Amino acid sequence: MNVIKTLTTTLITCLITVSSFAQTQTSTESEDQLSLNDGTLDNQFEYIIQKSNNYQNYKVVKKAWLQTLKAHTLDSLKAIQKDLIETQENVDLQASEIATLKSNLSETQKTLDLTNEEKDSMQFFGMNLSKTTYNTFIWSIIGGLFVFLLFFIYKFKNSNTTTREAKRMLAEIEEEFDEHRKTALEREQKVRRQLQDELNKQKSNA
Repeated sequence: MNVIKTLTTTLITCLITVSSFAQTQTSTESEDQLSLNDGTLDNQFEYIIQKSNNYQNYKVVKKAWLQTLKAHTLDSLKAIQKDLIETQENVDLQASEIATLKSNLSETQKTLDLTNEEKDSMQFFGMNLSKTTYNTFIWSIIGGLFVFLLFFIYKFKNSNTTTREAKRMLAEIEEEFDEHRKTALEREQKVRRQLQDELNKQKSNA
């Protein structure tokens, strides 16, 4: 309670000082616009200052007015305190929402990382390989098959050349064999004619 009294007294003193300064700046303001029960606290202080009696360098203020102003000041403080509580609740709620959003963002990031990992990997014979490793492995197989194909083509061409050479040599041998057979046949026919001539000669001499 003492704190409230001290705060009220301090506020009254400050507001009186401010109001006194404002009074010199707003001397043309009509008193009909000022009220103890309406308007801002500044206007209420101004109302008390203008309505109070002067005593030397002091203002004589009615106690009822001070009580009313005190009540209005406390109401304003309660309203400010209520606003502060509501603001703190909103801040706490927003902090909770931010924490939830951060947690959801973390889960989403984990899911995204897992999706990217699955997207960048391939299943090969039950093994989970990265695309780089998978591509390297596949291209190695393709390269090996290509080398094997080149070797097979080379061997095929070599075998084909050997086969053609063998066929050529076989054709030459067959040709030589035909020539040899013709020669042998002609020789045999010549021998038979000679033998027949000898037999004919022997028959004639007999």
